[in-house]
Amino acid sequence: MPVAFAVVGDTIYSAVDAKPKRTKALRRLANVRANPAVSLLVDHWDEEDWSRLWWARADGVGRVLSPDDPEARHAVEMLRERYPRQRADGEVLAVAVERWSGWNA
Repeated sequence: MPVAFAVVGDTIYSAVDAKPKRTKALRRLANVRANPAVSLLVDHWDEEDWSRLWWARADGVGRVLSPDDPEARHAVEMLRERYPRQRADGEVLAVAVERWSGWNA
């Protein structure tokens, strides 16, 4: 599932945004509540130059923060700095990264 994210130290944040959707009770948040083991993967490729292929993976423990939590409010500020059009208005996923890994061509 693609997500907008911000990294602060060894914590990755993603928030439920204000885009129209059936519910703000997203399945990915329910999954984290049931099993907090989380992996996030970022990849990059260039169709013209496959030698620029790379990926990075973060494995850690996820928590779901309520929108009024001070940590969640700070995360939303970081997300808005990275994505000026971001309009988070729901819960925030915080992943405390325990292991970083990656590869490049």
